[in-house]
Amino acid sequence: MDRSPVPLSPGVPAPPSVPFPTVAVVGLGTMGTGLCEVLARAGREVVGIDVSDAAARACAAALERATDRAVARGRLTEGARAGVLARLRTFPDLRAAADADLVIEVVPESYELKERVIAELDGIVRPGAVLATGTNALSVTRLAASSARPERVLGLHFFTPVQAMRLVEVVSSVLTEPAAVAQVTALVRELGKEPVAVGDRPGFIADGLLFGYLNQAAAMYESRYATREDIDAAMKLGCGLPMGPLELLDLIGIDTARTVLEAMYAASQDRLHAPAPVLGQLAAAGLTGRKAGRGFYAYEAPGSGTAVPDAAPAAAPRGVPPRPVGEIGVAGSGTMASGIAEVCARAGYAVTLAARGTAKAAAAKARIAASLDRSVARGRLGAADRDAALARISAAGALDALGGAGLVVEAVAEDLAVKRQLFAALDAVARPGAVLATTTSSLPVIACATATSRPEDVVGMHFFNPAQVMKLVEVVRTVRTADDAHATVREVCGRLGKHAVDCGDRAGFIVNALLFPYLNNAVKMVQEHYASPDDIDAAMKLGGGYPMGPFELLDVVGLDVSLAIERVLHREFRDPGLAPAPLLEHLVAAGCLGRKTGRGFREYATAAR
Repeated sequence: MDRSPVPLSPGVPAPPSVPFPTVAVVGLGTMGTGLCEVLARAGREVVGIDVSDAAARACAAALERATDRAVARGRLTEGARAGVLARLRTFPDLRAAADADLVIEVVPESYELKERVIAELDGIVRPGAVLATGTNALSVTRLAASSARPERVLGLHFFTPVQAMRLVEVVSSVLTEPAAVAQVTALVRELGKEPVAVGDRPGFIADGLLFGYLNQAAAMYESRYATREDIDAAMKLGCGLPMGPLELLDLIGIDTARTVLEAMYAASQDRLHAPAPVLGQLAAAGLTGRKAGRGFYAYEAPGSGTAVPDAAPAAAPRGVPPRPVGEIGVAGSGTMASGIAEVCARAGYAVTLAARGTAKAAAAKARIAASLDRSVARGRLGAADRDAALARISAAGALDALGGAGLVVEAVAEDLAVKRQLFAALDAVARPGAVLATTTSSLPVIACATATSRPEDVVGMHFFNPAQVMKLVEVVRTVRTADDAHATVREVCGRLGKHAVDCGDRAGFIVNALLFPYLNNAVKMVQEHYASPDDIDAAMKLGGGYPMGPFELLDVVGLDVSLAIERVLHREFRDPGLAPAPLLEHLVAAGCLGRKTGRGFREYATAAR
């Protein structure tokens, strides 16, 4: 491999009209290696620079493997592969960047190191070259100020793996020339990526929202509120995320995450950005995640993505037998109540659904029948199984019908006074030993329990909507919940085919306690005119792999519902950072509640019915 700064050998150069025909990449770690591949495959002459000979060899080898796979899959010809390989040359010295039109530095997140690299490049690159920093945490303005040409310095934040992730945040400082931004934006589009223009603040859009959420998950684990496995499962199954937060911290690198959070906290002074102590402890111990072979999880080897069992078991052994449950009662007649009744009946339980009056009960059973019919039409259920499930459901117009149930699940309005009144009534009709469960997503379970004479029988059982589809159930123990009542609910969840995660009785449980501060912070970004809802949604979908952007999700959930949950979280934890964004309060006051009213953060053709 050529390791001296000699002229580039001819490959298949990009046409002169395209932006930045020659690009230098400084730092050939995971990010730099990915950039080299993407740029070389886009026809650029690529100068890879790293002081480590091993890193340079690994970069070239990675490009050879990637292009070999592309040929095997018919996505690249042998001739084109040869051209791609010829376009990459690696060197140990920054002087190799002398003829580059664009230099992208992706060295470790250190002001001292990045400022030194940029200052050295000042004396090497030609006057018209653009210098880009790949930082995701440090101030682009400060880095630009270390250059003699700050107007030609900007941020270019790719996401890893670069080859797959479509988002690129193009970061301007107050000093950046618009022409430089336009050139870089054109390059990003030509690479097949989606550029999002942002201003200079720590974390920009995607990491600015993501790392606060990751930090809260680390703090939740540190407080022993829930196990690492339950936290990760809750966010994957409850929100459809590709990875759980603790898994993602291990992938990013715990030391890197801590650096990002330190920068965010220095700018915001928001306690939610103050790194959880466990991040500092793990980093100090060298347990920085996958790259070290150990972080929140243990891995087969450094760099491996395969987790292995370790000394931190997922949960304590469960030796308490559950109570027998032959019949399940469901109190309520709305969408959630109908969904839970259907799930229980399909799992083989006898189900009694009790509503306020026979008309509501009949309507709920009709809704269940229609849902079962749709499953048959889609080939997900046989006609005989549909008929058997429907036959197991009895609909009643009064709570007295729930007297024989071993488990009663309430699914009525999210109003504490209504729920307490219901639990007092259930206390009078449910048989001794029956477990009473609430599906609340934000109210204190203990407040429902104390409305009865048997708080030891009361537990939270938070299903996610639609109950027929969503696999997660948060099982919430209060300080009074009996072990066998808890075991009963877990046993039922298993029979229903649900994934149960354990958590304590505090506002938001796992999912909402992590999800809604993230949504609230997204609203604050719009409120502060930092980014638009469209750009923020694109950033989180393309950069974070989220199935929906925060504003799409807020409009689906309902802005009024979201505001109510955020108020509960703020009231519980008394953290100023959790106070609902005024913009959200104003929209709710104006009746803009999301899809159900035809207008929220976006307008819709018709209101949802």
